[in-house]
Amino acid sequence: MTAHIRHYMPNDRSSVLQIINRAAQVYRGVIPDGCWHDPYMSPAELDAEIADGVLFSCYAVDGVVVGVMGSQTVRNVRLIRHAYVLPEWQGHGIGAALIAHICQVRDRPILVGTWRAAAWAIRFYERHGFARLADADIAPLLRCYWTISDRQVRSSILLSDPPLATNEVRRLIETGARPGPYV
Repeated sequence: MTAHIRHYMPNDRSSVLQIINRAAQVYRGVIPDGCWHDPYMSPAELDAEIADGVLFSCYAVDGVVVGVMGSQTVRNVRLIRHAYVLPEWQGHGIGAALIAHICQVRDRPILVGTWRAAAWAIRFYERHGFARLADADIAPLLRCYWTISDRQVRSSILLSDPPLATNEVRRLIETGARPGPYV
């Protein structure tokens, strides 16, 4: 068995959609009504994410993609986006390998948002060095770096690597509101 991580290629589209939509089933009945939809990600949504700068890394086993994780540089931070592993491949270190791959470059803070009710996802990120941000810092950061509904803002949690204190969050938002490097 050979496994490796590689960049998303256009012929991965159907595999990536299948992975996201199968793995996201765990959120059904957990996240707020109105935030769940089937499919969880449509082909048009995937295309829009890629057009918006989300770079997907694919974990392939014997040439078959079984896990995917995206990252997106937004001004002075990097966001982890859309982290999913096929259910039958979960627990084999694939998510850990993908997050390590994405976090290799640490030139700016890395933020990840997930559903507040997704305790398993929160634990995953915490095991990999991410720290929860203060509740008061979540909404301002989500509104600065993501484009999501108010309902999703209220239902989400943010984690960061490195850990960020409130004064560091304020500085990020102040400098992130305009283009420029993280200083």
